[in-house]
This record gives sequence, C-alpha cells and structure tokens, in this order.
Amino acid sequence: MKELGENFSKSGIEVHGFSSLDNVFWNLNQEDIYKIILDRGEGKISKDGAMVVKTGIHTGRSAQDKFVVKESKNKDSIWWDNAKEMSEENFDHLYRDMIEFSENKDLFVQDLFGGADLEYRLPTRVYTEYAWHSLFIQNLLITVKEEEKSDFDPEFIIIDMPSFKANPERHGSRSETIIAVNFDKKIVLIAGTSYAGEIKKSVFTMLNFLLPPKNVMPMHCSINVGKEDDSAIFFGLSGTGKTTLSADPNRTLIGDDEHGWSENGVFNFEGGCYAKMIRLSKEAEPEIYETTKK
Repeated sequence: MKELGENFSKSGIEVHGFSSLDNVFWNLNQEDIYKIILDRGEGKISKDGAMVVKTGIHTGRSAQDKFVVKESKNKDSIWWDNAKEMSEENFDHLYRDMIEFSENKDLFVQDLFGGADLEYRLPTRVYTEYAWHSLFIQNLLITVKEEEKSDFDPEFIIIDMPSFKANPERHGSRSETIIAVNFDKKIVLIAGTSYAGEIKKSVFTMLNFLLPPKNVMPMHCSINVGKEDDSAIFFGLSGTGKTTLSADPNRTLIGDDEHGWSENGVFNFEGGCYAKMIRLSKEAEPEIYETTKK
C-alpha cells in the first residue's frame, strides 16, 4: 500500500478498518486532484478551466434510499415517520462489506471541518472512491489551517463508494443505492450513487442531529450580511432561489445553503458554494457565473 499526500491527522485509515489498499491519497491539493481526475477519465476541463463531470443515473439525491440506524439513544429524538429505520446489524454488515470492497483499490481521504464556528465545528473525514468526489468535498467544506493540523482528529467519517451495490436482503436497503446514517457511531455510508451532493448533505444531517442539544439551530438557507452587520436569511427548498437571492453585489455572502444559528450569531456549515448550473447566465447571476471560471 502506497500513501501519498499529507496525513496530518492523529488517526490513520486502519482506525476505520481499511487495509490492503492500493494507493491512499491524503488531502491532495486541487491541482493534484485535477490531474488524477483527468488521468482516470472521471471528468473533463471546460473552456473556462472548471472541472466538468457526469453524475451517472442519479442527477439528484436519493431521499427514498436514506436510512437511519435506530437505537436506544435516538429512538425518541428522530421523526421516524419521515425517516427509514435501519438495524445496527444491517449497518454493520454494510460497513464491513464496503471496507472489504475497497481492498486493492485507490482511496482518497480529505480531513476537513463541518461548521465555521470554532465552538461547534465538527472534525470530519471523508473517504471517497472517486477523485472528483474528493475535489468536491474539499471545495465545499472548511479547510484545516496549518496551525490546526497537529490537533486534528476526526469525530465524524463518511465512506463514499459509488460502485458498491447494496444488497436489500443483507443490508436492509430499498435498492442497490443506500445512504446509511449511524448517529451513535458518527458514520455515514454512501453506496450505489455518484451524486456528490449526498456527501455534503450527510454533513448537514449529522450537524442537524448534534447541534440542537447545544442550543444551535441548523438551517437550510442562504445568508448575506450588510455593511452594518445586519444579516438576511433566505429559507427555501432546493431550487427555489436561495443562492440567487443571497448573491447580492451590495452585501457579503456568508453562505448559500447550510448554516447554524447560535448565541454567537449565524455561521456557515460549509466553505464553498452549491449553486445549480442549469440556465446559469452572466447577465442574471454574474457573481455565481464567475465561480465557474478557474
């Protein structure tokens, strides 16, 4: 097994059960990930320099394939009418099978933070099968600063393997696609889908569970701030215009999708932008349009 890149964490991959891998790529920079994506044929460079990829058959999140492990600690704190239950046994089978599936394959690792507020942020590790998924989440979450690296220890992990197919009988899934959430172990498993939005939404899901007991309200919204530190919050479902409305040239963008509201104020869960590209134009949304250029 060959390890490349910078592993600054206190925890190696063996802590999470990985072994017998081919190459392990640790926290690669954008330029290096770009090269690997192109070498592996995962994407192409647009004329403006942005990486363009295809997500496969899934062009959105698979809400019907998301499952939550039900156990004694969370049975009374989750709205089960709107969440599919999963047994701990099924989750453990899925975890072991995905770890075994990774043997003799390349693995990409990103150590990042979910949450900009130092008091409430969540040290997060994301294992991905695809290089472009590693680039995606590196861009979306918050980078670990140089002075923070020696103390970084992931509390939450995501294992993302699109080419692994879930087995409904063995894993308790609805189909070959599954997003399995274990709040007690702070692990999310993603399989059978290449839609990268599942990764970022998994971070929001975990923070959405962990933060309310700390008197922090998670919000699916965009936020901008004026010159007098007045915040404007735009709530809405996906595709209703949160990003567009918050991209005001006269105000500073805090974030366009996921935030927390604590006694300290509002803060972004992420460090990037999650704008839809469909019908994007320079005339209608100039600030967002400029982000498509490298």
